[in-house]
Amino acid sequence: MGVIFAKTAKGQEELTTKTGGLTPRQRRVLIFVDGKRSVEDLRGMLQSDDLQHTLGLLEEDGFIELAGVTTATGGKVAPPPAEPLPSVTAFRELQDPPDPISLQQARNFMINTLNAFVGALGTSSLLDRIELAKTHADLRGMFDEWYHALVMSREGKREAEGLREKLLQVI
Repeated sequence: MGVIFAKTAKGQEELTTKTGGLTPRQRRVLIFVDGKRSVEDLRGMLQSDDLQHTLGLLEEDGFIELAGVTTATGGKVAPPPAEPLPSVTAFRELQDPPDPISLQQARNFMINTLNAFVGALGTSSLLDRIELAKTHADLRGMFDEWYHALVMSREGKREAEGLREKLLQVI
């Protein structure tokens, strides 16, 4: 099953007014979203390491919406399902009470990936805040900043999507 997004009225307006504060990469993805291309089609056209994350941000900010899904049989487009699909940037459900081991795993993962791909020099403030995080919510609040730091580094950009998926399993 492939997901197809279409621009909302807000997305159409953004293309003419440029008032939404989108980055050039986000704007480029928005331009290619047309209600006909699946996410896999976009991935082949855009060569973007963080396409899934960018689509998630555009969806959460109301620039695009789910238009349909392609079926496995012949690629026919079906209307979106009645129940909402999870957001592509959605965090998993937390256990009650929250698991301290997964909190430590998420903290260690974020710190180690920043040190390995970005370096401590440019991210010392973020590293300090991650170290001091006491809850999953604290770490989730730093998720976008962590991901952005990775994508902005040469080596991190190549691995960002895979690292993002791994972190979402524990955060």
